[in-house]
Amino acid sequence: MDKLNHSTVSEFVFLGISSSWTIQLGLFVFASIFYVAVVVGNSLIVLTVSYDSHLHSPMYFLLANLSLIDLCLSTVAVPKMISDLLYERKTISFQGCITQIFFIHFIGGTEMVLLISMAFDRYVAICKPLHYLTIMNPKMCILLQVSSWAIGLIHSLTQLAFVVNLPFCGPNEIDSFYCDLPRFIKLACMDTYKLEFIVTANSGFISIGSVFLLFISYIYILVSVQKHSSSGLSKALSTLSAHITVVVLFFGPCIFVYMWPFPTMPVDKFLFILDFVITPILNPSIYTFRNKEMIVAMRRLIIQLGSTRKIFK
Repeated sequence: MDKLNHSTVSEFVFLGISSSWTIQLGLFVFASIFYVAVVVGNSLIVLTVSYDSHLHSPMYFLLANLSLIDLCLSTVAVPKMISDLLYERKTISFQGCITQIFFIHFIGGTEMVLLISMAFDRYVAICKPLHYLTIMNPKMCILLQVSSWAIGLIHSLTQLAFVVNLPFCGPNEIDSFYCDLPRFIKLACMDTYKLEFIVTANSGFISIGSVFLLFISYIYILVSVQKHSSSGLSKALSTLSAHITVVVLFFGPCIFVYMWPFPTMPVDKFLFILDFVITPILNPSIYTFRNKEMIVAMRRLIIQLGSTRKIFK
């Protein structure tokens, strides 16, 4: 990190989402409400899965990890965005910007791989139900979790290695509400065309590769189910629908932003609001509202917490 001091730029200025105070105030209220919902909803899922023995299964283990990742991803960018909406000048330090880039790609890459792990879990549950607990044993669950975090870390460090030593000596305005890697690179005092291509290709490869693997797995599951039973196809579709919805919500904005040929369009800001604010609360909603076992477990936990509070009073 000592090399960062060679840069003449000590901070970056976010141009934000809109220059209109009315829009900023509306976004402040909207983002604040949704962020509280993200924290409460995802924390409740993690606590419920952790404390309820009825939910100590591979599917809920992976779901709790997804909720934890969604909570972390939202926390990396949203609190800063909410506080900045109250100020005319929105700044972040050079080190803070690098840190934000690191965690966004670390957590985002981890979630991509975790979604593949969850697809594998659904494949085993649907296509090999008699061997489900044998294949998805505790060691396999831990391996999938560790692999997700390890690949996310490698992806983020690779991205960071390309940009951490870039020289910055001029413009310091980022037309966004967070440290967006493509816009960050454009501010460097050098020709960054090749570097932009490499960084975009890196993110694009893991995003498109993950989506490809996911949809191949969905097709394979549906074809396998249809061969054995046509009636089982609708059940498999119902089981996979929640997972497919989460995948589309998460990967859609990522692929659009990195593949869209007109980065100056403001649409990418609103797409990342979807990724940071809305998707993290939709994920627990999609998985829990369709799952009676999870709803019952949450009620038990809330009742238990209420009883504990009365005892201490």
